Amino acid sequence: MNGKTPKAQGFRQSQAGLHTWTGLLVGWILYLIFLSGAVSYWREEITRWTQPEIGATHDVETVARGAIAHLQTVAPKAASWSIALPDERASGATATFREKARPAPRRGVDPNAVTIGPDGKVVQPRDTEGGDVFYRLHFDLRYVPVIWGRWVAGFCAMFMLVAIVSGVITHKKIFADFFTFRPGKGQRSWLDGHNALAVLALPFHAMITYTGLVTLMVLYVPWGVAANYPSKTAYYAQSITRAKPVKPTGEAAALADIGAVLKTAERAWEGGHAGLIRIDAPNDVAARITLTRRASDTLVDGRWEIVFEGVTGQIRSQVAPSSSGMIARGGMIGLHAGRFAPMTLRWLFFLSGLAGTAMVATGLVLWIAKRRQKLADPSRPHFGFRLVERLNIGAIAGLPAAMAVFLWANRLLPTGMAGRGDWEVHVMFIAWSGLLLHGFARPPRRGWIEQLALTAVLLAGLPAFNLVATQRGIVSSLMAGDMSMAVMDLVLLGLGAAFAAMAFGVARHRPAVPKVRTPRPAPTAPNAAQPMAARQPEEVEA
Repeated sequence: MNGKTPKAQGFRQSQAGLHTWTGLLVGWILYLIFLSGAVSYWREEITRWTQPEIGATHDVETVARGAIAHLQTVAPKAASWSIALPDERASGATATFREKARPAPRRGVDPNAVTIGPDGKVVQPRDTEGGDVFYRLHFDLRYVPVIWGRWVAGFCAMFMLVAIVSGVITHKKIFADFFTFRPGKGQRSWLDGHNALAVLALPFHAMITYTGLVTLMVLYVPWGVAANYPSKTAYYAQSITRAKPVKPTGEAAALADIGAVLKTAERAWEGGHAGLIRIDAPNDVAARITLTRRASDTLVDGRWEIVFEGVTGQIRSQVAPSSSGMIARGGMIGLHAGRFAPMTLRWLFFLSGLAGTAMVATGLVLWIAKRRQKLADPSRPHFGFRLVERLNIGAIAGLPAAMAVFLWANRLLPTGMAGRGDWEVHVMFIAWSGLLLHGFARPPRRGWIEQLALTAVLLAGLPAFNLVATQRGIVSSLMAGDMSMAVMDLVLLGLGAAFAAMAFGVARHRPAVPKVRTPRPAPTAPNAAQPMAARQPEEVEA
């Protein structure tokens, strides 16, 4: 006896089945969510790379003054102005205005918006979604209604939590297995890798999955709001206090110096910085200047605002998350998004996200490896096995290649093309669709090699293209002190080398020749009339 009760063994076995099937059913979507989420930790840097027309920003006040000067010229009597300021990771500001009889657009392109460069002047960058495409893909998906995408993402996140818990229960020696890796052992190697990747960032995986659900908790579990408020609008009105609209008096007055206002906010926030400037009733005695704090300044995501008198620049009121519930929720959202993270922690988040991506990928491959050995004829697998095997190729190897195609589209599509930003995304998904079909058209091993090699070429080719065909190559970026652009190219080179190594490893691998399993002949009943001695093979042969 090994000391295990049948009940305990049965429970662990049931958890193993739960872990396997929950992981498979949503595995490909989880892979997309994990990969795009990990990449989103560099959302600002990717946007910088996709808009090379904008240089690095060193003085936010210069940008803010330039934005106000532009708005003074084009819309001096607008109802409000808005200026989204850059931080140390981004570059350039977005300035827009709202006319009195026109509501602010909720989504899409704002026709009144312009980009202000580091020198405070208007710049015309190429139309692109930049890093936002991966950020929105992470939880909104694409080409589906936003609410549907968020429901699917939440459903998959819940399955991920189930897979994490059931995986820990199933592998009672999981921490010991973390220090064990046996290469070249087929299924055993995939299981070792899956276990190691799962344990390597287990706290991160649990945190990122749970906090991801919290970010949209009002959508997923709305009953608390429904029981206490007549509508969601009433809930948001109470939880997010907003200042009353400003009524212009018609008496003209000059605005306070924006540089002085920004410095006052920094002192009030104890070193914090403004990320958004909103000026209501500009150039009027009743003007108000509202500064919203950068999300990267604090862990707690929420509404941190200071309202100033527009003419005098004196503080009128301050808003910050106050209730324990809003602070707890804001802290979880901030932890999930990682905007607060300094560079070292951001790299740890990114690498943990890649570990989660690889964990999901190895789990999907392991599903195939385990069942291949049980096939009656491995050369002629059943339809379900072939479907999962081929989808693995197009999803796991094809998605990174498609993301690299998005970056190539950013460089190759004409800058004046109508709908250019949308077509960058369309090209990415067209490429991914083609790679999914390629996975079904080619033998599995060749499909893996070709798609991994293609990803390597696409990623490594981008820095080379920048170097020879643009003025934003690694050398010029380093000479200009633009580290975001230079590091982005270096990371692309490193990722290209990693995919090349994977393609080379798959090409070198020589799998064992599978044996065709022959059914065991049914035992025949001995002939009762025949003596026992005559039925012994040894004696018959003798």
